[in-house]
Amino acid sequence: MAYKDLEDFIKALDEKGLLKRIEAEVDRDLEITEITDRISKQYGPALLFENVKDSPYPLLINAFGTYERLNMAFEVEKIDDVAQDIMDLLDVSSYISLMDKIKSIPKLTRVLKVFPKKVINAPCQEVVEEPDLDTLPILKCWPEDGGRFITLPLVITKDPETGMQNMGMYRLQVYDKKTTGMHWHLHKDGRRIYEKYRKAGIKKMPVAVAIGCDPAVIYSATAPLPKEIDEMLLAGFLRKKSPEIVKAVTSDLYVPANAEFVLEGYVDIDEMKKEGPFGDHTGYYSLSDMYPVFHVEKITRKKNPVYPATIVGKPPMEDCYLGKATERIFLPLLKLYVPEIIDINFPLEGVFHNCVIVSIDKKFPGHAKKVMNALWGMGQMMYTKMIIIVDKDISPQDISTVAWKVFNNIDPKRDILITDGPLDALDHSSNTPLYGNKMGIDATKKWPQEGHTREWPNDIEMSDEIKEKVSKRWSEYGF
Repeated sequence: MAYKDLEDFIKALDEKGLLKRIEAEVDRDLEITEITDRISKQYGPALLFENVKDSPYPLLINAFGTYERLNMAFEVEKIDDVAQDIMDLLDVSSYISLMDKIKSIPKLTRVLKVFPKKVINAPCQEVVEEPDLDTLPILKCWPEDGGRFITLPLVITKDPETGMQNMGMYRLQVYDKKTTGMHWHLHKDGRRIYEKYRKAGIKKMPVAVAIGCDPAVIYSATAPLPKEIDEMLLAGFLRKKSPEIVKAVTSDLYVPANAEFVLEGYVDIDEMKKEGPFGDHTGYYSLSDMYPVFHVEKITRKKNPVYPATIVGKPPMEDCYLGKATERIFLPLLKLYVPEIIDINFPLEGVFHNCVIVSIDKKFPGHAKKVMNALWGMGQMMYTKMIIIVDKDISPQDISTVAWKVFNNIDPKRDILITDGPLDALDHSSNTPLYGNKMGIDATKKWPQEGHTREWPNDIEMSDEIKEKVSKRWSEYGF
């Protein structure tokens, strides 16, 4: 059964002993970050701070900070089950016989449940008030941050040409009681829509920011979906139930009906302001720059809301697990375009974009380089700074074995591909922002057609016969 809202998820965490309530008064400036960082590095529980200094609202953090809680959020035994659901859905399109089409009806019924349902009355509008962002327990996360930041905002905009809504997660630096920064990177959908408003000469761009939704809706705002797909459709698929939406009070935007808070307002297309620095998920501070300004006109909320937040920094942290969810959920879609892929792994230390390990079913000379270039040409994979390719019998999840193959299998001149192209806006190592060099490493077994004319040695492996013999006698050895 889908979680009704964030508080429903909190209740489930509490019942399973995966939530720690903190009654002591804590400061939203730095203190909550230090507490959470220590707990996160210990793979500890979700935290509910019930007494945040200078705010009447409790704060939830680290809710998705382990694989167990991530699986709970998606209501699955393991996150790969979601990928299997997607594979099953994709199989529907390949059915050609009448009998197969009839068999597919239950799967098609599942699709009908993904569409958002519009409602008139919503919990997120139980209270409508003038904006005062100082009342929210918004965090200053790290000492050199430019201010306090809303770190789990679901930013909702509408394309002025198509009328289609978009929901993305872009941090918001609080400037005062009524304004924040709007951190739209160059390649993000929110920035693309913003540029359309600029081109059309529409001075005020309506924006709504939902804070605190059920886990599927929160995750969907982070998902790398094609721009033609509404994130609320993905939320419905993940929830197995239509998410409810309601018309905003001040605009024609539709917002999640069960959100804890909604900030309604606009971005003035002619106004820019310095935003940052911010202690980011790379483990480094992202530099300050000029970004649009979001003006809050109204705050709507539940009568007794909970404010959710996250902190990012040196991995592993809560955001790493959301990144792993994307890795597993979107693997089937990746395989549609690059079917030779067996499995992938974005190591936590690679902070999403910096490294991906890929195992492939190698079929022809240069196959690894073909896969590298295919991945660099796909959506947000264009940011990936390092792609490591291994053979199909190597698990990308086994970092030690991957490292063994990379350290021993490659000839640098032959097997390393250096190219250039777009980089993530948070990358600090490139000589220029947004653009730089990327590397592909082919750690597969080399063929004569690839220039390796010497004999390639076999891996050292014990025979199956001896393995079985030793397994049967294991207790005799005193183990």
